[in-house]
Amino acid sequence: MLDYAALRAMAAVITTGSFDKAAHSLNVTSSAISQRVKHLEERLGVPLIVRGTPCTATETGAWLCRHMDQIDLLEHDLFQNLPALAHLQTPLPQVTVPVATNADSLGSWFLPALAEASERSGLLFRVAVDDQDHTADWLRRGEVLAAVTSLATPVTGCRLSSLGVLRYYASASPAFIARYFPDGVTVEALAQAPVLTFNQKDRLQEQWMRQAMGQVAPYRTHWLPSTQAFVDASVMGMGWGMNPAQLAADHLASGRLVPLIPDTPLDIPLYWQISRLAADGLAGLTQAVQRAARRALLPVPASSF
Repeated sequence: MLDYAALRAMAAVITTGSFDKAAHSLNVTSSAISQRVKHLEERLGVPLIVRGTPCTATETGAWLCRHMDQIDLLEHDLFQNLPALAHLQTPLPQVTVPVATNADSLGSWFLPALAEASERSGLLFRVAVDDQDHTADWLRRGEVLAAVTSLATPVTGCRLSSLGVLRYYASASPAFIARYFPDGVTVEALAQAPVLTFNQKDRLQEQWMRQAMGQVAPYRTHWLPSTQAFVDASVMGMGWGMNPAQLAADHLASGRLVPLIPDTPLDIPLYWQISRLAADGLAGLTQAVQRAARRALLPVPASSF
């Protein structure tokens, strides 16, 4: 039989990064946290925490943390539906739900969904940010319970629903376009014009070039891992970038940003994938995500179904 008090102590250390913060979050002493973790490690015969600043999980510790995420969510759902049982566990554990999303969604439409779900349910969220083509990997590894992803096929053990289309514009400042594209946007000109790239996983620029130009030009790039800074850097003339329509709308309307080639947006369909084991307990989160997506994203074309 697992010692869930010890498991919760271990999970708190890994979540907060220190024994002292874990003790504060669970309203016990640091000594109690240390003893519980030590007892659990001795019982299992393996280390669960890499002591450091911050403390991190070993592979076994990470698996047990994910197990505790599921347990806390099940208990939260149980006490929500059967409040008479809540007195059996006081204080009630604070539930933190791990989710993954791409940076552009987090910076534009996804955060209101989390805020709504948190207000309605009292849940906390631990958000992992990755490229939309890679957030599904977090689900496969069991590191999150739900994810915004561009993957249109369900991850094993997950439910999938379509959210809509996140539109991007390849855009830059008028001065930048005048400097680098005086004779129009060509493959040769794109090879000379600096582009903005979020990180090594970012392939939106290449997708747009392949769609608009029929090929990917070799290009020079700034590396800029910030959604808002991406838009700001485009306005300042550092480079051209794939800017989300929502964040760039005012700049495009005012002329501070101009599409490189008119009428050539890049549309990225997004999907919500959620673990089947957690889906019922997180139904409110799914509904909030779907509502936020309907307000902010473009509908998926009928031909895509």
